Amino acid sequence: MPLKRIILEMGTGNDLHGGDYTKAALRAVQDALHHSSLSFVRTLGLDIKTMQVEVTIGTQRPDRVDVEAVRRSLPYGVVTVRTVKGGLDVPAEDNHDMAVIAAAAIAVRFDLP
Repeated sequence: MPLKRIILEMGTGNDLHGGDYTKAALRAVQDALHHSSLSFVRTLGLDIKTMQVEVTIGTQRPDRVDVEAVRRSLPYGVVTVRTVKGGLDVPAEDNHDMAVIAAAAIAVRFDLP
C-alpha cells in the first residue's frame, strides 16, 4: 500500500555566532519535534520502526549541513534527510561573524490501508 503522510511539522533554528549550518539545522529539527506528539502511533498499534521520516533542511549553504548528524538526531523511524537552498545568513555589521538561520520540515509517513 502507498505511504501516507500523517504529519508535517516545521521548525526554525539558528546559530547566532560562528556560522555553523549543522548546529542551526539540528536546532530547527528539535524545534519541529517539540511541536508535535505522535501519541496516535501507540493508539493505532502502528510499528514505530516502520515509520518513514523525511527531513528537509533549508539553509543558504546546504552543502555545509552534516546530514548524518541530522539523521541521528531523530529518535524513531527510517529517516532520510535532504538539504536545499533556503534559510538565511545574517552577517555582522563588520563582517566578522555570521548568524545562520535554518528551516526544517519533517514529514512522517506510514503504510496505511
